[in-house]
Amino acid sequence: MSPSSKKSSPRAQAPESPAPADHPMSRAAMRVLAWLLGLVAAGTLALALVVGMALVVAYRNVPDVGGLTDYQPKLPMRVLSSDNVLLGEYGEERRSYLPIQQIPKVMQDAVLAIEDARFYQHSGVDYLGVIRAGLANVSESRSQGASTITMQVARNFYLSTEKTFTRKIYEILLALKIETALSKEKILEIYMNQIFLGHRAYGFAAACEVYFGKPLKDITIAEAAMLAGLPKAPSAYNPINNPRRATVRQQYIVDRMLEMGFITPEQHVEAKAQKLRIRPAQPTASHAEFVAETARQLIYTQYGDEAYTRGLNVYLSLDSQEQERAYRALRRGILDYERRQVYRGPEAFVDLPADPKDLDVRIAEALADHPANDELLAAVVLEADPKKVVVALQTGENLSITGEGLKPVTSGLSDKGNPKTRIRRGSVVRVVKTSGPKGDWSITQLPEVEGALVSLDPRDGRIRALVGGFDYAKNKFNHVTQAWRQPGSAFKPFIYSAALEKGFTPSTVVNDGPLFFDAGTTGSQPWEPKNYDGTFEGPMPLRRALARSKNMVSIRVLQAVGAKEGQQWIARFGFEAEKHPPYLTMALGAGSVTPMQMAQAYGVFANGGHLVPSQLVMRLTDHQGRLLYEAKPVNLAGTPQVIEPRNAYLMSSLLQEVTRSGTAARAQGTLKRPDLYGKTGTTNDSMDAWFAGYQPEAVAVVWIGYDQPRKLGSRETGGGLALPVWIEYMGYVLRNVQVAEIQPPEGVVQINGEWYYDEYSGSQGVRELSNDDQRVPHKVTDDERKSILDLFKR
Repeated sequence: MSPSSKKSSPRAQAPESPAPADHPMSRAAMRVLAWLLGLVAAGTLALALVVGMALVVAYRNVPDVGGLTDYQPKLPMRVLSSDNVLLGEYGEERRSYLPIQQIPKVMQDAVLAIEDARFYQHSGVDYLGVIRAGLANVSESRSQGASTITMQVARNFYLSTEKTFTRKIYEILLALKIETALSKEKILEIYMNQIFLGHRAYGFAAACEVYFGKPLKDITIAEAAMLAGLPKAPSAYNPINNPRRATVRQQYIVDRMLEMGFITPEQHVEAKAQKLRIRPAQPTASHAEFVAETARQLIYTQYGDEAYTRGLNVYLSLDSQEQERAYRALRRGILDYERRQVYRGPEAFVDLPADPKDLDVRIAEALADHPANDELLAAVVLEADPKKVVVALQTGENLSITGEGLKPVTSGLSDKGNPKTRIRRGSVVRVVKTSGPKGDWSITQLPEVEGALVSLDPRDGRIRALVGGFDYAKNKFNHVTQAWRQPGSAFKPFIYSAALEKGFTPSTVVNDGPLFFDAGTTGSQPWEPKNYDGTFEGPMPLRRALARSKNMVSIRVLQAVGAKEGQQWIARFGFEAEKHPPYLTMALGAGSVTPMQMAQAYGVFANGGHLVPSQLVMRLTDHQGRLLYEAKPVNLAGTPQVIEPRNAYLMSSLLQEVTRSGTAARAQGTLKRPDLYGKTGTTNDSMDAWFAGYQPEAVAVVWIGYDQPRKLGSRETGGGLALPVWIEYMGYVLRNVQVAEIQPPEGVVQINGEWYYDEYSGSQGVRELSNDDQRVPHKVTDDERKSILDLFKR
């Protein structure tokens, strides 16, 4: 037999029998196993003790949750019109805090269905949810949270947003602590008012206003489901920014509400089918930005930084629609003026690619730097020649502009024009839809000129409208309250008012003849004041002189009154005397006023002689509607009587003549009513254009000019620039107001169609000043000389 044949195969070998239980090897293995089990048990116990001690220590270090029991959210200050329209909101957060009893059950159910279905069963931590989320994270290889609503409250109030194990432990401990301190209803109330839901909205009440434009009490199942989807990721599930993704999540939440038994199958079908109307993103301010900012400053003066966190509601005196009409009237007037100006050139130039695929992207990028200015849209020029310009809007729409639409930019389309101002392919221009029946488009430019409109009720001082400039976003300077400008001829009525107390009457004849101040008198160059039209008409009654705004008559009237006494008199109307030096130039409105001062001063004529302070804030409440302040009703009898009623009446009679036959005759001619009173104003070299006027229920003042004073144009006047704005605004204000001419008070008498003070009626009030038509050198004082020199400097 060979050696190999002697070896046995594995099959041939007998199996080894197991060692008996008392075998030494078996006993050793058992001891090792027992030792290992004991070690694991000891380690587990030690770890449990360490974790327990750590949790005890950590629990002691958990922040005090007592602040939640008296939770005071940061609520913004809201500025509202008298008709309850939001005009402005100030504060980092948009929030409307509602008690849980006022939050609709459908909204609560939608939140519980997606965020924490077992909210009323767990004690702050949903252990079943933790296990379920853990299994889902392993099996589905994706992160799935298990935070309860209580844990989210803990995180939002006390913890950072970093995702660490330590933070999760503190989150759990805080949740347990909160559950011991607050009821379930209070926890849910805090959550539903505190959670961030996008677009600066905190809480579901604010979100309902932001996304649907309605109060939370009116929310539907489908809308509630949409809002309930926001807490997970407000930017990702935002119906304004991502409507498709938001709708997918909303539909899922509606299904969950059915699954949880919160809604019936019929409600489920209806909610799934409802088409939601999402409110477009709203601008941060309405067309009452200037007036809202004025209110903000008033409230901040009283409350400081708390004004932005206490949820104050500030109710103003003005009506939102009337404010809108004032805004539109002023913008229209400024744009009409702008169309008469030389085209200053495109706002920018961009290189446009030849490939049409890249063109839209390049246009969108270029126009992003030139946002729309309300109705003035930015556009990129695609083609340009003197007869047609094709532009592209941010929307992707192309416009072809021809004919009248090119007139404002004629110089920019001329081949002989300045290359820097020429419109060509790639130019960024402004376009506006015209008001004509065809709705054609026109190329224009952003105005450089500014303006202001302010309106008051002369009976109680309530501000009816306030527009402080052309565009708040471009220039936040409030020209109504901050712009000190020369009033020009609009100031003459106050000089005439002083003259009435010196024996003048509307029929007093004053010479509209030349006045001359020689160089020896002025100490500089000769000064020869002129009327606007450069002509002189000789002797005329005061009524006609004011209606035709004769400068020579006003100067002579002030000479007769006395410049110092004139200065004292105009202070009665609320003007600051030091801003109106007592020189003859005061007769031409060479001092400084604000449009607000002018409105209050003209209100004295309108209400029979009372200086009534302006009122803006009528009511102030906290976030729960509790009244903090309410303006007291104004009784004219309780306001200062600064001029006699008969003085105010005669001045109204004179100012009515201005709107009937004088420089503002367009007012009565357009509005077709006699109860209109006012005065145009155009300053030296046409740097300021004014119209100040009133009807017994409304005073309105319009000013137009450049921030850095410069000529508006040789043909531009208060009657041509400011008056049309006033007429458009007052046409709306008086649309349903019956004609109500001011009634004569005691102390006046009418003779031959003219009004006089009683004591002057014997001579029929006729008094002539002695000055012939020749140039009469007039010796002026040193103060007057300084005033004349100042006038030259202007």
